[in-house]
Amino acid sequence: MTLPLSIDTITAHYGATKVLEDLSLAVGEGELVSLLGASGCGKTTTLRLVAGFLQPTSGTIRLGEKNLTQLPAYSRDIGLVFQNYALFPHLSVKDNVGFGLKQRKIAGTERVRRSMAMLERVGLDHLADRLPGELSGGQKQRVALARALVIEPPLLMFDEPLSNLDAKLRVDMRVEIRQLQRANGTTALYVTHDQEEAFSISDRVAIMNQGRIMQLDTPEMLYQRPANTFVARFVGFENLIELEVTGRDGAVVTAMATDGSILVLSQERLGEIPERFILATRPDGLMVSDDMNADGLVATLGLRTYLGRAYQYQCESGAGHLVANGSLALPLEPGERVRLVPNPDQCAILKPE
Repeated sequence: MTLPLSIDTITAHYGATKVLEDLSLAVGEGELVSLLGASGCGKTTTLRLVAGFLQPTSGTIRLGEKNLTQLPAYSRDIGLVFQNYALFPHLSVKDNVGFGLKQRKIAGTERVRRSMAMLERVGLDHLADRLPGELSGGQKQRVALARALVIEPPLLMFDEPLSNLDAKLRVDMRVEIRQLQRANGTTALYVTHDQEEAFSISDRVAIMNQGRIMQLDTPEMLYQRPANTFVARFVGFENLIELEVTGRDGAVVTAMATDGSILVLSQERLGEIPERFILATRPDGLMVSDDMNADGLVATLGLRTYLGRAYQYQCESGAGHLVANGSLALPLEPGERVRLVPNPDQCAILKPE
């Protein structure tokens, strides 16, 4: 049985240091939500509070109708997958997977049956009698996943589970984790610092900073419509350009940058544009043009980098330092004056902070 997870205005301290401040988060039944952020943002503390390894200063944690806030960790019935696997080195793969079942007094025959069935699901039934020391990193992670799933927990939590694996294996394992989580319909909380990993595996992602959730949304919305400048920079919007509207013609908005450059933007493509706003763009969102009559920011080209699909330029403009991409068919030299023309598919509108 899967249950929703509810974290309500949790505050937590390490000594005198406040790590989380009035954090609230709801995870629906069968949903996988990732906590994403840099080291020290509070994501692992949140997981440890839900697991029962830490106690909050204030707030409540519920799993369905059950209040977990003051329960000891062993009473919470949560499946955990750790970064370091946490396998028992003296137990076989089969016995590692069955350990949680043994703790729950499941009879030996049934325990072996369920352990072997779960090992078959993760493709390791042929290694059931090996010790963890005889396994690769990816195999150990599969065993840890099988051990967490076999107890059929109402909540499954992951703490940086793939960080010790090489790049190719990380991609393979995140697909397996997602497929198993969906097949079981298990509610899951996933902690990672890897944006690509979080976006590929999650129904929703909470981007965290200094103990607070800056935005909780689907990967698509986070990538296309960040809520603030912190999230925008986090998801790759390197350029933040301050603009002021100087004219409106239906959905077409004319705006001026601080250096007097004029941009023409479409609200049909970008959404509602307020009188004062920030145009956030990725490097792909500013195309380098040698047509000085085009509507765009005037800039001087600096360092040029070859990316394979485009040239990327470090640019200096009256609106500040910007990073923009240009066509492979037209390499331009440092020092040239150009226009940087917005590509609305790689832009977002933010309110000034």
